[in-house]
Amino acid sequence: IGLTGQPNSVFGNVYNGALRIIGPYHLRSDLAAIKSRGGRVVVNLAGGATRYTDRDGDFNLSKWKNEVARFRNINFSSYIKDGTIIGHYLIDEPHHAARWGGKPVSGATVEEMARYSKQLYPGMAAIVRTYPPYLERWGPYRHLDAAWAAYVHRFGNVHDFTEEQVRSAKKQGLALVVGLNILRGGPNKREMTGSQDREWGH
Repeated sequence: IGLTGQPNSVFGNVYNGALRIIGPYHLRSDLAAIKSRGGRVVVNLAGGATRYTDRDGDFNLSKWKNEVARFRNINFSSYIKDGTIIGHYLIDEPHHAARWGGKPVSGATVEEMARYSKQLYPGMAAIVRTYPPYLERWGPYRHLDAAWAAYVHRFGNVHDFTEEQVRSAKKQGLALVVGLNILRGGPNKREMTGSQDREWGH
């Protein structure tokens, strides 16, 4: 359990996992620090969307691959093997057309991203931050390992939401990461309160 962008110093007995964007220069030192604190991390190697979109905002697979390939001469395979790295966060919300120039990123493209990631970094799980039902039309998947479902209040009952995500993930043979959009996932897209975090997280 952990947070997006969680600093190395926060890893410990309570927050022992995180999602992080880590650049090539800091990768090995950050992974060593996280491991020393008993942590595990999902790494985003491509960085933010502006690095791999065209002028009109469309997703550009070639640019994405170039960003991911920046790490190919860095040996971090030991952190994959020992579980310090949970997996590779391929892309955030491919289903959200407004993020990609009005054109959502297909599951077929996500699968190619997963294939390319594993070609460069064998053994590292491929994770996409989208809801399993979105991926169903393009399956089955050979290279993609997991989906990531983030709950927000407008989705309705949290138990029903979670069960739907689990059913779809199982149907596709995918693992599932779950979480809360704490900053904008409350009623009227407001920040979740502490009591909402506890109730919905539980």
